[in-house]
Amino acid sequence: MARNAEYLSPEIVNQGVEDSGPYAGSPSFRVKVRRGLPDFLNSVNLKYVKLGYGYLLSHGIYFVAAPVLLATFGTQIWKLTWTNSFLDFNNFLNLIALLVFFCSVLYVYLDLTPRATYLVDFACYRPPNELKISKEEFTDLAKRSGKFSDAAIEFQQRVLKNSGLGDETYLPRIIFQPDHKITLRDGREEASMLMFGAVDNLLAATRISPKDIKILIVNCGVLNPTPSLSAMIINHYKLRHKIQSFNLGGMGCAAGVTAIDLAKDLLSAYPGSYALVVSIEAMTFTWYAGRELDMLLPNCFFRMGSAAILLSNHPTDRWRAKYELKQLVRTHKAMDSRSFKSIHLKEDAEGKKGLSVSKDVIEVGGHALKANITTLGPLVLPVSEQFHFFTSLLFKKKSKPYIPDYKRAFEHVCILATSKKVLDEIQKNLDLTNEYMEASRRTLERFGNTSSSSVWYELAYLEANKKIKRGDRIWQIALGSGFKCNSAVWKALRNVKQQNRNPWNDAED
Repeated sequence: MARNAEYLSPEIVNQGVEDSGPYAGSPSFRVKVRRGLPDFLNSVNLKYVKLGYGYLLSHGIYFVAAPVLLATFGTQIWKLTWTNSFLDFNNFLNLIALLVFFCSVLYVYLDLTPRATYLVDFACYRPPNELKISKEEFTDLAKRSGKFSDAAIEFQQRVLKNSGLGDETYLPRIIFQPDHKITLRDGREEASMLMFGAVDNLLAATRISPKDIKILIVNCGVLNPTPSLSAMIINHYKLRHKIQSFNLGGMGCAAGVTAIDLAKDLLSAYPGSYALVVSIEAMTFTWYAGRELDMLLPNCFFRMGSAAILLSNHPTDRWRAKYELKQLVRTHKAMDSRSFKSIHLKEDAEGKKGLSVSKDVIEVGGHALKANITTLGPLVLPVSEQFHFFTSLLFKKKSKPYIPDYKRAFEHVCILATSKKVLDEIQKNLDLTNEYMEASRRTLERFGNTSSSSVWYELAYLEANKKIKRGDRIWQIALGSGFKCNSAVWKALRNVKQQNRNPWNDAED
C-alpha cells in the first residue's frame, strides 16, 4: 500500500454511532479510497527524459550535418576563387571536381534525410439522425430490450448521469432489439457504414482517385472479421492489387496514432505515395448485455464513429496539405501486469462477451501518460522550460522538480474523449486551461468516446470553429488497452477553413 499511496485519494466517511460492543456510543468512521491519476509533480522518471533526448539527438544529426557540409564547401570555394587565380586551368579542374563531389554528397544527404509526412486532409463520419440516442432513451431502450437486470440498468443510468456525454450520441439500435442475437453480419454492416462514409467524405474533399492510394491501414478495437476490414475497403473501392494493406486489431483507443506511425514508416519505404488510414469504433461487437459492472462501463461511454486520414510525403503535397507531422511518441506499459489487465475482452459467468474495465485503469493510464509526456518534453518544449527543469533537478533535489509548462509548446490539445472524470484529472495534472480542454469536452458531449477516431473529431471541432491558424501546433493524446499512451504533434501549414463535410456543421452549439 505504501508504494502506491501517492496515487490514492482517501476520504473519511462518517457512518454514525456504534450501537453495541466495546465502542458503543462512539462515532464510527470508514476510510474510502479513490484511485486517480498519479500526481505528476511528485516524481519524474529520468529514464524517459533520457529517451526523449535520445530521439532528439538521433533526428537532429540531419540538421547539424547540413550547416557543417555548407561551411566546408564554402571554405573550399573561397580558397579556390580568392587565394588563387580562378582562370588557372588546374584550379578550374579542382573546382569542377569539388562541385561534383558536393553534388554527390548533397544527393546522398537528401536521400538519407527522412521526408516530412504531410496530412493532406481528413474526414470524420456523422451517422444518420435516426441513430441518435439520448441518455433517457438509452435507459428506456435498455429496459425494453429485456437483456438487463434492474441493478444493471440502474448502474448504467447512474454512470451516464456523470459521464459527460450529451443527448445526441449515436448507437446502432439493433443492439436493443429484444431476443435479437448479435451476428457477424450486424457488425459488418455497421463497419461498412462507418468506413465507407468517412472515406467517401475524404475522397470528395481531396478529389484523388482510389487508384492513387498505395498504402491502406485500418484499425478497429473489437470487430476483426475475415476477410478483414481493410479487405472490405479494397473490394468496395477497387483499390490497386499491389496496395500495401494492414489491419490493426485489439489495440484499443490508441490504435489510431499507432496507425499514423506505421503509415509514416511505410511512406519512407514507398516515397511519393498516398497512405490512407481509417480508424473506426463499431459498437455492435463491443456491446455487453450482462450483469457484471466492470463490463457494463463501456456501454456507457463508447459510441460509434469513424475517421479517414490521407497522408503523403511527396514534397509537392506540402502546398495543399493542412498539417505536417512533427513528432510522434509511443509508450507501452504491457510489461506491467496491472496495466496489461486493465482493459481486456472476456466472457462473464454466463458466457456473454464484453470489455472489462478494471478499477485501476485511471491509475495505470496516468503512469503511461506520465511516461509519454516525459519522453515528449525534450522534443517540443522551449529551451527555457527545459533549463528550469534541469536546474531544479540539479540544485533542488529535496524539493519537487519543476514541471515544464506544456501550454508553451502547443496552441491546441486534443485528448482522447474517454470520460469526464479522466479529462478532469488530466486537466488538473497538466495544468491546462478550459480553452485547451474545450475540443475534448465538446466531442465527449456530442459524439461520446468514439475510440481511436475521437482525436480526429476534436481536430474537426477546432477547424469548424476556425481556431487553427498557420503555424499552430496541435497535440493529440490517445490512451488505450495494453496499456498504451501515444502522442502525435502536428503543425498547421495554413489557416484552416471550415469545410462542408465537417461533422460539426449544423450542430446546435
